[in-house]
Amino acid sequence: MFRRRLSIALLLLAAAAVLEGMLAVWALGVAERHVQRGRVASDLHVGYVELSAAKQRLRTWVAQVQFGPGADLAQRDDLQSQMRATLQRLQALSERAVALDDSAATRLEHVRRQDSLAVLEGNLQRLTQTVAAAAPLKPGTDARAAWNALSDVFDVSQGRDMRELIGEGIARESAAMARERAAADAALRWMRGFWLGVAATLAIASTFIGFYFARALRQPLDGLSQGALALQRGELHHRIEAAGSDEFSAVARSMNAMAGELSDHRRREAKARHELEELVNARTAELQSALEAMQQMDLRRRQLFADISHELRTPTTVIRGEAEIALRGNTREAEEYKTALQRIVDSARQLGLVIDDLLSMTRSDTDSLSLKRQPLNLADSIAQAIEQAQVLAHERGVQVRALPLEHPLPILGDGQRLRQLLLALLDNAVRYSRPGGEVSVEVSRSSNSEGVPQCEVRIADRGIGIPAAELAHVFERNFRGASARLHRADGSGLGLSIAKWLAKAHSGDIGIKSEPGVGTTVTVRLPLLPSPAEVETAS
Repeated sequence: MFRRRLSIALLLLAAAAVLEGMLAVWALGVAERHVQRGRVASDLHVGYVELSAAKQRLRTWVAQVQFGPGADLAQRDDLQSQMRATLQRLQALSERAVALDDSAATRLEHVRRQDSLAVLEGNLQRLTQTVAAAAPLKPGTDARAAWNALSDVFDVSQGRDMRELIGEGIARESAAMARERAAADAALRWMRGFWLGVAATLAIASTFIGFYFARALRQPLDGLSQGALALQRGELHHRIEAAGSDEFSAVARSMNAMAGELSDHRRREAKARHELEELVNARTAELQSALEAMQQMDLRRRQLFADISHELRTPTTVIRGEAEIALRGNTREAEEYKTALQRIVDSARQLGLVIDDLLSMTRSDTDSLSLKRQPLNLADSIAQAIEQAQVLAHERGVQVRALPLEHPLPILGDGQRLRQLLLALLDNAVRYSRPGGEVSVEVSRSSNSEGVPQCEVRIADRGIGIPAAELAHVFERNFRGASARLHRADGSGLGLSIAKWLAKAHSGDIGIKSEPGVGTTVTVRLPLLPSPAEVETAS
């Protein structure tokens, strides 16, 4: 319904625009014909004026010939050519005027114009003969009679006065110009009024049609717009009112049906998505558990390789160093070879224990190491660790100095693990010392805050030191500071973490102080067993 009414309104507007265009073309044609006729009349007027002027100049030339010393023949020929060309142009313009307007009102005008041009043509032929025969007057000739005879040739032709004839032509063409100009102005005024009227009519009609359709379309369009916005917001329960039978009601019913289909589809999709999410969550949990297990296994594998590379390096270095020292130089005493071999055996035994620990860690899938605690003298473990560290220090041009221990240091612990703890600290001190440097070992007795006797082992070097920002992380597994990596590219960052674990396993702890470029001091505190004298004193 709206489509039919809108189509009719648009067709009417289009028809009015076409009619306006046709009338405008017709009016432009009328105005153009008036302009062309006025232009022809103007050209005819100019032609008559030029013919009159040329005729007067030719008369003057003949007078110069008769009464003067003589005249230029080229000027005569030029003036005659101008008059002939002007007459030909006037004949062509007269024919064009007839072609442009041959109505009864202008027919008499065309006849008079043709008649005057015919008389002028005859006069031009007579003038040509007279001018050709022009000669100076003989002495005694009456000048006035000669001038009158000349004027008769120029001013009279076929019994008609040429001056009046040309004046009538000029007046006639002036009147024609004024008439055509007035007609053209009237046509333009009519076209202006017509166009203004048509434009005003079209504007009023367009405004009325626009207002009508705006009122008719506002309500259904608002309903469709609100329905579309509701669907965009996901309000699938919204329904558009569709009581009529027009195109908008049909669109509204289609949108309502679509909303119902979308609502059903959303419910089915939500149900399927919920089931899929439950399935995905279950599978994700399984995969997450499997991934965490694999990551844990991979982490333990990498830690195992790191521990193997770190723990096997020091004993093998000691064995190689002892062998090189025993083989270097002259032949030694058998006792010296025996002592060297004994140290090699001890290092190999330590190496075997480390390998057993690592295999045990692998079989039991745990990071813990077993300790075989028994009463022992910590001084022996310290001395053995220093002997092995001296072999490492000798290779790097570093000296390890330690004061002799005068008193026993009874402790409940694992001698192998204690030696491993101290050797790890000494190995770090040697490796991060500069060639020619020195590592010192000091041992003292003290008591903790609870009065339990303890042993403090201070291992100090004059090496590269550790920046203050890195001190809090040196006991973390695999941590290596920037200065440590720059000084020594190899290394795993496990030595201090293993040493700290071993100290805690013996109920002790480790502290560290360092200054970059000055050196590092590591202090190990381990609880001691009371000596027999202390036991007696306490009892």
